[in-house]
Amino acid sequence: MEQYEPDRLSPAQLAAVRRSLTGGRAALTRRSLLRASAGGALALGGIGALGACGIPPAGRSQGGESAEDHSAKERTVAFSNWTEYMDVDDGGKRHPTLEEFTRRTGIEVEYTEDINDNNEFFGKVKPQLAAGQDTGRDIIVLTDWLAARLIRLGWVQKLDPANLPHAYTNLSAQFRNPDWDPGRAYSYPWTGISTVIAYNKKALDGVEVRTVSDLLDNPKLKGRVGVLSEMRDTVGMVLLDQGKDPERFTDDDYDAAVARLQKAVDRGQIRRFTGNDYTSDLTSGDFAACIAWAGDVVQLKADSPDIDFLIPDSGYITSTDVLLVPSKARHKTNAERLIDYYYEPKPAAELAAYINYVCPVDGVKAELEKIDADAANNPLILPDRDMAAKSHAFRSLSSEEETAYEAKFAKLTGA
Repeated sequence: MEQYEPDRLSPAQLAAVRRSLTGGRAALTRRSLLRASAGGALALGGIGALGACGIPPAGRSQGGESAEDHSAKERTVAFSNWTEYMDVDDGGKRHPTLEEFTRRTGIEVEYTEDINDNNEFFGKVKPQLAAGQDTGRDIIVLTDWLAARLIRLGWVQKLDPANLPHAYTNLSAQFRNPDWDPGRAYSYPWTGISTVIAYNKKALDGVEVRTVSDLLDNPKLKGRVGVLSEMRDTVGMVLLDQGKDPERFTDDDYDAAVARLQKAVDRGQIRRFTGNDYTSDLTSGDFAACIAWAGDVVQLKADSPDIDFLIPDSGYITSTDVLLVPSKARHKTNAERLIDYYYEPKPAAELAAYINYVCPVDGVKAELEKIDADAANNPLILPDRDMAAKSHAFRSLSSEEETAYEAKFAKLTGA
């Protein structure tokens, strides 16, 4: 079938992603793929493809369809996740938290790292979901913008709060009420992803950077600033800098943010728009400062004393990867028990210590301190109250908005 692909990654962008795969820890591989796909929300398997296949477009709420639950008789749960997104033992093979869940409950976990890209995975499961069939998976982990679409399509089962006592109690306040899933009826976060300003102290050479305005306007940084090729992160940070709320902005607000970026591009202030490969520019000093993802900065700081980060007073953008139970999944109760398990402080801390992304679970600090004191005191992993108060999500977009906004951003970046 013919696909509508207005926001396919350019050859240069794909080359940049491939370059980022050749170095760094494997979790950075997942980051580059995740962000490449999030930026191409209208690419293969996206909005146009839905219409072309006769599948109802996102925005039409149908309600998730449940299957007969075989959890009581079939003591198993199939869990699909991204690579390097689960704790491993010292030998690098087994997943201790999953083994403990099985030991405690008797439920075997079929754990598969078969999600490499949001759109690619969506294309894989879309035919079964659209046909009302079981995908063979009881839990999937997707980025929030795609999770929102599956919920609107009615392809995700509503969760039973009775099976999620820890999740309901321990979910951090900043993640409780996304506009696309109020009250977390269908999803719970696996991790949070924070967008911050990162900088190289040596490359700054005394130049002060405190705000996004400093990045875009300070002539001493001309040609040494990087911004992300992911629209929601870069435009969201500019909206905040301009005093606008990313959760409630208008078309005019968006256009003003893009115009602000365009001026910086025209003056040569911005060296380039990047995916995850900004990490090499930052460590080399080609970027004195840039908009960055906090999960990467944790690793960069560990390897280089010159790298650090800051949270602007205006705030920062946060997004999430979330746990979902697809329609027609056979083991919904088992899936809910596994979701709830990861909201207990001990397994949540063990997971956070390994993957180094924002932990969405309250009450894990004491457990995390037993494993890694530095991680327990790192606000990029456990946001303190002030940092959490500064977090803002980029609001959900309609199909029309997504098409228009991505087209304007693609023109800005030259994609």
